[in-house]
Amino acid sequence: MPQLPDDLDAVAVRTWCSLALEALGRERAEIDAINVYPIADGDTGTNLYLTVESAAAAVEAVFAAHETGATAPATADAVRAMAHGALIGARGNSGTILAQLLRGMAGVLADGGDAAHLRRALTRAADAARRAVAHPVEGTVLTVAAAAAEAAEGEESDLRTVVHAAYDGALAALARTPEQLAVLGRAGVVDAGGRGLVAVLGALVETVTGQAPVRGPRTAHGKAPTPVDGGSVVGLPVGGTPVEGVPAGGFPAGGVPEAGVPVGEGPLDCPEDGVAGPAFEVIYLLEAGDEQVARLRTRLDALGDSLVVVGGDGLWHVHVHVDDAGAAVEAGVEAGRPYRIRITHFATESGHDLRVQTEPAQRAVVVVVPGDGLAGLCTEAGATTVIARPGEPPASGELVDAIRRAHAREVVLLPNDAALRHTAAAAAEQARTEGVRVALVPTRAAVQGIAALAVHEPDRGFDEDVVAMTAAAGATRYAELAVAERQSWTMAGICQAGDILGLIDGDVAVIGVDVPATARTVLDRMLAAGGELVTLVLGEDVPDSLADALEEHVREGHLAVDTVVYRGGHQRAPLLIGVE
Repeated sequence: MPQLPDDLDAVAVRTWCSLALEALGRERAEIDAINVYPIADGDTGTNLYLTVESAAAAVEAVFAAHETGATAPATADAVRAMAHGALIGARGNSGTILAQLLRGMAGVLADGGDAAHLRRALTRAADAARRAVAHPVEGTVLTVAAAAAEAAEGEESDLRTVVHAAYDGALAALARTPEQLAVLGRAGVVDAGGRGLVAVLGALVETVTGQAPVRGPRTAHGKAPTPVDGGSVVGLPVGGTPVEGVPAGGFPAGGVPEAGVPVGEGPLDCPEDGVAGPAFEVIYLLEAGDEQVARLRTRLDALGDSLVVVGGDGLWHVHVHVDDAGAAVEAGVEAGRPYRIRITHFATESGHDLRVQTEPAQRAVVVVVPGDGLAGLCTEAGATTVIARPGEPPASGELVDAIRRAHAREVVLLPNDAALRHTAAAAAEQARTEGVRVALVPTRAAVQGIAALAVHEPDRGFDEDVVAMTAAAGATRYAELAVAERQSWTMAGICQAGDILGLIDGDVAVIGVDVPATARTVLDRMLAAGGELVTLVLGEDVPDSLADALEEHVREGHLAVDTVVYRGGHQRAPLLIGVE
């Protein structure tokens, strides 16, 4: 029999992650089935499973790095890896909140894993998760986490007693969630995210005590109630043994709804008040400072609901439900560097039409390009082009004319330049007054426009097409090479007139003396963060040999990364670079 831990050391954290993953693997289908809040999209169990899977993989990586050593990793390394893995792999509203709970716990457990530290860790986790949610709602996983922390605070004994208290407190709170949140009461289910947290805490009980919480026989409604200490059922009943806080006979009849569709009177249309919710879920990781994130929270809160922003120390996980997915991504671009962008259309994912859709119509793409070469490329792809010649950015009237030339009822506009954002917005607004449905995708560089155009499919729904194009553009980092016109200060130091500047995502990152060496340095810096495809757009006077050399450089230094090359013609920059 394995030795039981007296505190949560690195080995115990590893065991906890593994057992939590197993528990969620067993229960995720049932958790998916009771997922009715905030959106009945039937994926809470799966999202929690994937989040913990990422956390467990990060912990395993720490142990793998210590395989040749005589000792296990430090506890601090294990808990921080767990939190970081959950942060970067968080899925959905529930997974994002769980990531913040684990991050809050890690901040305390890194200093010690005894009973006192665990009590403080649970309290900090519950507080951190509540602060991360823009508008906390009772009867959710936040309530369950707070109850677990409160129950643990009342115990001054050993680690096992504290863990049991937290688990029991969470179970009791979970049973009361239908009384706190009307949508759960109407559906006859407990909160799905809260049930997932109970599974994670149950894994912690098993880690510390060596025994999993006893699972009782299934009820007639298909739920699996959970007895504690061999006693009464205090988990997820819809009938059978009474539970504190649950009326005799359990929750309202109906049990687990099919595929997340609630049962009871009236349709489930919304998070709280019966009004149809936003159409898209937008999730991305964001590199940004605290001040930028504070402004981002305010902007995203005005755009939609279910806003959760978790993380810190320069790396954040952003989750929000919105109608304008492009605006949510653009807000992230303005705050910092968003990546791993995922946009989900609820009607498509859940199979339930959660909002009224307009019928797709004839569609066109209008794209601003920096040179004749890319104009030809985009025209061949079916787009209407506007050329932005060096020093001559197009006016809003030119963009309106291009939208008119497209002869389409629906238009996707790609400005491909941050400086054109307001110009493009004015053009889109003008076109809308003329009866054209226009979506502005906030592309900041031509390579982002190329990526967006590559996934354009005119036969699918307009919103879906815009979402796919926005996601492709947002997943593309961009760079360009420029020649310094004068001596000046830059983020990379002082440059002299004639120096070659490598700008990454709009900021000077490299100062070089020639184009080839500067381009190689820029590529290496961009690919250090990962990538699968490099796009090179060569200026009019750049020889083909440079493209060949850069392709070889990528091939030799970065396995499994493909390179595509286009001729841009007469453009401002000798070389444009995109990394997807």
